[in-house]
Amino acid sequence: MADRTLRGMRLGSQSMQSEEGVEFASRQRAQYRTAEGETFDMIFSADAELPDVWPSPKNGAEGVLLAPDGTPIDIEVGEVKAARTHWDMLLERRTRDELEELLQERLDLLRARRGGGERLGA
Repeated sequence: MADRTLRGMRLGSQSMQSEEGVEFASRQRAQYRTAEGETFDMIFSADAELPDVWPSPKNGAEGVLLAPDGTPIDIEVGEVKAARTHWDMLLERRTRDELEELLQERLDLLRARRGGGERLGA
């Protein structure tokens, strides 16, 4: 049995692949600082656009991108548009008086179905 064992190699425990001929992608390092003063580095692809903010890997706090001299980069805040609600869109199509008139028509129809002039919800 001793003559059947492979000597000098631990099968499955080591990779036979070497790093010869492997070219790593070009990278860039970005430094961020949180409001608490913690700085951390993140590695991005060289052709990636660096995000202005990035969460800290240690505590999740939002860090601001730092310039090479260590000063925070000014974040361009675009015009924030308020979200339009269903009510806003409805008011674009009808006036408040028209809506009250439609409501009264629907309430009258419901009251007629219920069998009389009793008030809904009373």
